Amino acid sequence: MNSELVTSLIILLLVATGVALVSQRLRIPYVAGLVLAGLAIAELLPQKLGLNDSLIFNVFLPILVFEASINTDVSRLRSTVKPIALLAGPGVILASGITAMILKWGLGLDWIAALLAGVILAITDTVSVIAVFKEISVPSRLTTIVEGESLFNDGVALVLFSLILKIHEAGSITLVEGVQELLLVIIGGTLVGIALGYLSTGLFVRSDEPLSSILLTIAIALGAFQIGHILHVSGVVAVVVAGLILGNIGLSGQISASTRLTLLSFWESASFGVNSFIFLLIGIEVKLGTLWQTLPAVLLAIIAYQIGRLISVYSVLALVRRFDRPIPLRWQHVLFLGNIKGSLSMALALSLPVTIGERSQLISLVFGAVLLSLVGQGTSLPWLVKKLNLSRLSDTRQQVEEWQAQLMTSKAAQEELDNLLKTGILSRGIYEEMRASYQVKIASAEKSLREYYNRRPDEFDPKSGDLSKFDSLRRRLLLAEKGSLTEALRKRILSEEVAKERMKKIDEQLLSLEDD
Repeated sequence: MNSELVTSLIILLLVATGVALVSQRLRIPYVAGLVLAGLAIAELLPQKLGLNDSLIFNVFLPILVFEASINTDVSRLRSTVKPIALLAGPGVILASGITAMILKWGLGLDWIAALLAGVILAITDTVSVIAVFKEISVPSRLTTIVEGESLFNDGVALVLFSLILKIHEAGSITLVEGVQELLLVIIGGTLVGIALGYLSTGLFVRSDEPLSSILLTIAIALGAFQIGHILHVSGVVAVVVAGLILGNIGLSGQISASTRLTLLSFWESASFGVNSFIFLLIGIEVKLGTLWQTLPAVLLAIIAYQIGRLISVYSVLALVRRFDRPIPLRWQHVLFLGNIKGSLSMALALSLPVTIGERSQLISLVFGAVLLSLVGQGTSLPWLVKKLNLSRLSDTRQQVEEWQAQLMTSKAAQEELDNLLKTGILSRGIYEEMRASYQVKIASAEKSLREYYNRRPDEFDPKSGDLSKFDSLRRRLLLAEKGSLTEALRKRILSEEVAKERMKKIDEQLLSLEDD
C-alpha cells in the first residue's frame, strides 16, 4: 500500500467524521451528506479511488446484509412476513418489469439491457431509510417491514440479475427453466444459510468470549456468501438466513451480556464504516460533466423506477388486506417515497459484462439515478415522515416506555450479577447489596406498569397512541398463543378441528388490533 493511498484513506476518514458532525447539527441525512462531500473532494485526493464491484460484492455486501440480519427479531419478522414476502418477491419482479418497459420505450434500449436496468433500479437502499427512522420515531411494524423487505429484496434482485445474464449468454431460456433456476438458487441459498447458521450457533455458545465470537461471525458472514457463490446458489440469501439464526438463537443462548454487547457494537461499527466509505466513493465516482450530458435519460430512469415502485407497492399491498392486517395508506406512502437507490445498484452496473452493448450507457444511467436519489429523496424523506405524522409520541406513551426501559435494564443487570456471582467474580455480600438496589427499580417500574395496564380499554385516548401501545403487547401475547397451538398441532396433542377453530378466533382478534 503506497503512501498516496494511505493519505487518501486518511482524508476519507476525516471527511466522514466531519460529515457526521455537520449532518447531526444541520439535521440532514448522513448518507446524502457523504455523497455531496465525495463530489466536493474528488479532485483533492492524491490517489484516485473508485468503486470496485468485486470489493462491494465479496466484502461490503456480506457485512451490510449480515449486520442487518443479526439485528432482526424473527418474532417481529414473522408477524409481518406476508407484506415483506409480497414486496420482496412479486413487488420486485413487477417494479423491474415496469421500469424495463418504460426504458425500452423511452430510450430505445434492447430488451436485455432494459431488463438489467429495471432490476438494478428496483433495489432499494434501506440504509438511508433506517437512518431517518433512527432520528424520527415511527411505528415499529413499519420499521420491521422496511428492514425485512431490504433483507430479501437484495437477494431476489441479485437472483433476477444473474438469471437475465444467463439468458443473455445462452440466447434464450424457457419460462419453466427460468422458474426452476430461480427456485433452485433461492432454496439452495436458504439451505446453505441454515447449515452454517446452526453449525456456528453451536460453536458460538461454547466460545463465550468477545474476540473469538467476532472472528467467528466475520467468517460466517463472508464464508456464507462465498460458499453460495461456489455452489451457484444465492450468497445473499445464505448470509441473511445464517445471520437470522445466529442473531435469534446464538445471541439468545447462554452467553454473557458483555459478549453480546461487544459483538453487536462491533457489527454496528463495521456497518457504519462500510457505509461511510461506500457513499463517499459514490460521490467521488460520479462525474458531474457526464451527469449533465445524460441528465434527460437519468430523469427518465428516475421517473421509470418511481412509476414501477408506485404500482408495485400500492397494488401488492392492496392484496395484504385479504389475508392479513391491512397496511395503513400513510405507511405505503413511506414505502413508495423511501425508494432510495444506493451502492448495490452501482456495483451491479459496474459488474455488467462487456458483451452488453449498452453497458456504458447503463452505468451512466444508474450512477446518475443513484446520485439524484440519495440527494433528492434522501433529504426530503425526513420532511415526509414528519408531514405524515408517523412520529407522534404522546406524553403517556413516552412515560410507559421509560418504565419499560427501567424494567428491562434492571432485570438485565440482575442477570449479569447472577453470572458474576456464579463465576466467583463477586462476593455474596456485594452481590446482595447491588441486586437489592436493582430490585427497588424493578418493583417501582412493575408497579407503575401494572397500574397503567389495569386501566379499562375505554380509558385510553384513541388519538394519543396509548391504545396502540397496549394493542402491540396484546398482539405479542396472541402470537405466542398461536405459536403454541401450531406446536401442539404438529405434535398431535390437539385435534386439527379444535386447533384451527381456536386459530381462527385468534386471527380475528389480531385483525381487530390497531397497528403498533
